[in-house]
Amino acid sequence: GGGKVFVCDINAEMLQEGRRRAKEKGYSNGDTWVSSEAESSDIVVEFVQGDAERLPFDDASVDALTIAFGLRNVTRTLPALKEIKRVLKKGGRFMCMEFSQVQNPLLRQAYDLYSFNVIPAVGGAVAGDPQPYQYLVESIRKWHDQETLLALMRQAGLKQVTYENILNGVVSVHSGFRLD
Repeated sequence: GGGKVFVCDINAEMLQEGRRRAKEKGYSNGDTWVSSEAESSDIVVEFVQGDAERLPFDDASVDALTIAFGLRNVTRTLPALKEIKRVLKKGGRFMCMEFSQVQNPLLRQAYDLYSFNVIPAVGGAVAGDPQPYQYLVESIRKWHDQETLLALMRQAGLKQVTYENILNGVVSVHSGFRLD
C-alpha cells in the first residue's frame, strides 16, 4: 500500500521552495501532494512547518526519520535527537547525512584549503555574496565529529547506532533505531 511522507522545516520559505520543486516534479494539491500519476498505493507528501526540538508529530508515530545537511543547523543537537527518538515508532530508524570530519590528515589539510578559499570565492562570484558560503564552511568545522554525534545519539536513547564515512569523512551517514 501507500504511505505518507512529511517534509518538515522550521523555515516557511524553505517549505515553499520544496512545494515549488514538488510541483515541478508533477506533484500537486495544496499542502498534501500526490503524484499526478497516482494510484491508490502511491505515497502522499505533506509539508509541515515545525521545530526540530519540538516536532509537530505524535509520540511513536513515525516509521523513519531522515535529515540531510540540516542537523548541523539545529541550535541544540541533543534535544533534537531526543525529539527524533520520541516520534519514532518502536523499531523505527533515524538516518542523518551531514558534513563531518575528514579522517586522513593530508586530505583534511587539502580539504580545509579548498573549503576556506575556494568555496566562499566561488559562492561569492556566483551568488554575489561570499558570506553564506563562509558561514557554511565555518559551521562544518564547528560541527560534531563522527564519534561525538554517535555518542549524542546514544545519549538520546537511540540504539544500534553506527556511521559510515563518505569521501574519507567529508560526509558521514549516521543511523540509529528506537528499540523501546
